[in-house]
Amino acid sequence: RKEPVVTRNLAVIVLLVAAPPLAPPLAAAEAPPLLGFTPGAAEDQVGLERRFDERLSADNLRAWMKHMASRPHHVGSPWGKATAEWIAGQLRSWGYDTRIETFEVLFPTPTERSVELLEPRAFTAGLSEPTLAGDATSGQGDEQLPIYNAFSIDGDVTGELVYVNYGVPRDYEELERRGIDVRGKIVIARYGGSWRGIKPKVAAEKGAIGCLIYSDPRGDGYFQGEPYPEGGYRPADGAQRGSVADMPLYPGDPLTPGVGATADAERLSLGEAETLTKIPVLPLSAADARPLLEALGGPVVPAPWRGALPFTYHLGPGPAKVRLKLAFDWSRAPAYD
Repeated sequence: RKEPVVTRNLAVIVLLVAAPPLAPPLAAAEAPPLLGFTPGAAEDQVGLERRFDERLSADNLRAWMKHMASRPHHVGSPWGKATAEWIAGQLRSWGYDTRIETFEVLFPTPTERSVELLEPRAFTAGLSEPTLAGDATSGQGDEQLPIYNAFSIDGDVTGELVYVNYGVPRDYEELERRGIDVRGKIVIARYGGSWRGIKPKVAAEKGAIGCLIYSDPRGDGYFQGEPYPEGGYRPADGAQRGSVADMPLYPGDPLTPGVGATADAERLSLGEAETLTKIPVLPLSAADARPLLEALGGPVVPAPWRGALPFTYHLGPGPAKVRLKLAFDWSRAPAYD
């Protein structure tokens, strides 16, 4: 038997009337005490933080960032040292006890880079970014690092190309379900889905002989919004650099695991450095990756694997055949802390 609506409504009214008054909102309640402070010290601390916040200046932050980023300041570069000294000078001017420590770290830089599509047609990747008239930091010549991934090994490999989506383990499981094997192949993965160093690591474990990582505009380009310089997203010729060392194994300088890379630190030989990649790897811009991906045949990729370049994505392998060639200067360089 259904209860009359009026009875239910009356019951709700009674409960509301009989309920105790609600506690005041948290914002109106007294602020909780600062843990670890006496009441007097807490008042001083809150005042100190308020004065600190009042002195923050967006103009200062903008000017400092512009100064530090005005020239390339990678490890071993002249501006890297100058920037460290400038920061130390700023800190000293504010009364901090400041010193610079120097470390000698392995810092490979490329002496040779090439990516060639050999079949079904010829194409050579440009591996460069154009100078933009409105950006004074975009045309600094030899000061700028070229497009590469640090801690890739040297290599000269040729093989059929396979698209592996983000290049993480579940992507290879999907390929295996479709009967696609990457052993003896060069894989091409898009940035995203995981840290970049995982991509060549997993590719090598699956038997690939080389790895290319490109920036697809779906996640990092015009699909998201206006590319630079009109907006903040990656332009077609822009490529993402960065280390691909096996960081989960151990971080830091590959030659000095577990200790700081001081000048007198005991070092591994290059052949003993376990965090270098096992296969050569190079990043590509969307513009350089496009002809390679367009040349792929085989099955159409699953829907979640599709990027935003204007063609149908295929898995391969082939008929795209690629040669990847890399060589590095394996010198050490000073890092200023």
